[in-house]
Amino acid sequence: MYVFSVNAKTKRDIDGFAADSEVPFIIYINFKDLFGAEQLCKLYLIKEGFYDVEIGNRKLIGEKYLKNKKLVAHDKPLREALDSGYTIQLFESH
Repeated sequence: MYVFSVNAKTKRDIDGFAADSEVPFIIYINFKDLFGAEQLCKLYLIKEGFYDVEIGNRKLIGEKYLKNKKLVAHDKPLREALDSGYTIQLFESH
């Protein structure tokens, strides 16, 4: 599984972002190949109505973490990606 930090532009106003604004995301893709995971990441965002998708950072989540039941139980995006294949989260800084 890979986790990506991604910026993409929105075609319409959403969640406090005006149309054509750059929107930050954290995306989990449950796929073993980096190239394939990157392509899926872009396709999922395009499917949701975004464009000009740019992947900033990428990180492999090791098998030992994916098999850690306690970690997975407490990490909702990770759990969702394991169940459905991916998770898209609008990035919120605190």
